[in-house]
Amino acid sequence: MKALKFISLLATIALILVFVSCDDSINSPQEGESILPERFAIDIPTSIANSEASVSGRTSDRVADEELDGNDIYKMLSFFIAVGDDSGDLVEAIIGSITILGIDRPLFLSYESDEDGRIKNLEVVEDVSYEGKDYQYMLTITDAESEGNADGGKAMQIFWNKSPISGVAILKPYNLNRIDEANAGEAILKIEYTEDSELGYDAHMIVSVDHLPLENPLVDPYSIQTLKMFVGKSGDLVDVYGNSDHPNAKFFTEDVGFIWAFVASGSESAKIGVAEVGLPPNDLDASDRETLLVDHAIKAVFTQQIQAVWPNLEQELIDLYLYNTEAPGFFNNDGFIKGGTAPSAVYDPLVSRIQDLAPYNPIVISSLDISFQ
Repeated sequence: MKALKFISLLATIALILVFVSCDDSINSPQEGESILPERFAIDIPTSIANSEASVSGRTSDRVADEELDGNDIYKMLSFFIAVGDDSGDLVEAIIGSITILGIDRPLFLSYESDEDGRIKNLEVVEDVSYEGKDYQYMLTITDAESEGNADGGKAMQIFWNKSPISGVAILKPYNLNRIDEANAGEAILKIEYTEDSELGYDAHMIVSVDHLPLENPLVDPYSIQTLKMFVGKSGDLVDVYGNSDHPNAKFFTEDVGFIWAFVASGSESAKIGVAEVGLPPNDLDASDRETLLVDHAIKAVFTQQIQAVWPNLEQELIDLYLYNTEAPGFFNNDGFIKGGTAPSAVYDPLVSRIQDLAPYNPIVISSLDISFQ
């Protein structure tokens, strides 16, 4: 999948700032000296976030005498959640790399990137605001030669408070590395992180990714263009909800453009997870749980499309198509197990948790626009 290739390329960026030539006025880094935040992401349990769970091939290529089950939809969900998880890890890794510079005050420096050989400017300022909230610090990295462009050449901006930790990070990979990220184009991601959650979590983050480069639909019709995902952590439990937009996605009919609308909850210690998925069209304007996850549940969408293509198909064959499309889906550390009935009572608390979660409005996600300040 294109998104997996993209995230793999992003992983190289985390090393960029470790090998930079910086101003002599910067102190040698010492433990505890940096003003940068110590954390900026939440790890999602691998039971519901698995970057190896991608599925290729077009569902619409299947013929009437083949069995189709819900495994593919749930496995894809695990991969799409992993894209958001990897984005958070990436931003946190880059912040860790910058920390090595020992930034302990506002400053400005320029360096030549070992990755693309271009001059980058790094500036830290105090007492700033972003989207109506005040922050102690802002760090901005730009590609010096591109500062006259519409995006200001901005590669990364971080706004943050030290205690409790909270902030926003925006990253445009292309402006960090013009060589390895040449195909990233306008791709941009944003992480909103707080340890002062007004929602009752120990910490929560919101991951937004936009303008991911789409794969050729004949190769992969399910590649992601946009994703927005909430992640909340309470002790050992992590709740996730959100949407990923797939403009080229098709199932059985010629209808094109679907959203994976999802809610999920996982336990890292128990290594289990539960998820519910809806497949609304990406131009749907609705935000209530009933519409997104019940009216557009996997089983409901597949049933409608199968009957539209094969109106005389026997119910017995339709049932084969609908194998494992029941909600919710159950996972362990090996991935998706089954849909419908829980494998054991240990999943019951997670089933209860996802009843209080709802995805975002699909049309809002498909028109998402992330920008720097």
